[in-house]
Amino acid sequence: MSNANNRRCVLQAALGTGIGLLMPQCVLAQTDPRSARPQAGDRLVYADGEQKGKPVAPASLPLGGPPANAYAQDAASGTVRDGSRLNQILVVRLDAKRLQGETVERSAGGVVAYSAVCTHTGCDGFAWETDKQAYKCPCHDSEFDPADGAKVIGGPAPRRLAALPLKIVDGQLIVAGAFTGRLGASTT
Repeated sequence: MSNANNRRCVLQAALGTGIGLLMPQCVLAQTDPRSARPQAGDRLVYADGEQKGKPVAPASLPLGGPPANAYAQDAASGTVRDGSRLNQILVVRLDAKRLQGETVERSAGGVVAYSAVCTHTGCDGFAWETDKQAYKCPCHDSEFDPADGAKVIGGPAPRRLAALPLKIVDGQLIVAGAFTGRLGASTT
């Protein structure tokens, strides 16, 4: 065997070993139900505060905000999908007459849900602008209108927040489909 072939074999073995060592983490990340994105049929539960882990009922959300922070919970297993920061959800109840366009179809009783991770640089911890009834990113002041599909109404964010379709079943907010749009920060 030539030196070139020996080096090639050593490099292939090293690469194979490296990939083999990473595979369990990759498989775990893909199969961990806590890290899975919200699924149709999941219920929304509070992510923090005194209500943490309890189902979000539309009536418990004050009309006009502020929003609640939530996660999806697998109704069958009880697993809360809090294993990824991209699963953070902002839930707010608005006057249904204010909802525009596709927001109407994705809402449930005036309640809308969006990703809680900004599309600019991936910040979270949004503030609520009561006078505008808008989400405001704490990092660079991007503002999003939840009544109009969380479109950008101010700041540097390049696109709207991903929406999470909802429905109401037995007085609880239930995920009706996958997030619409890309989650998190822009990579451009």
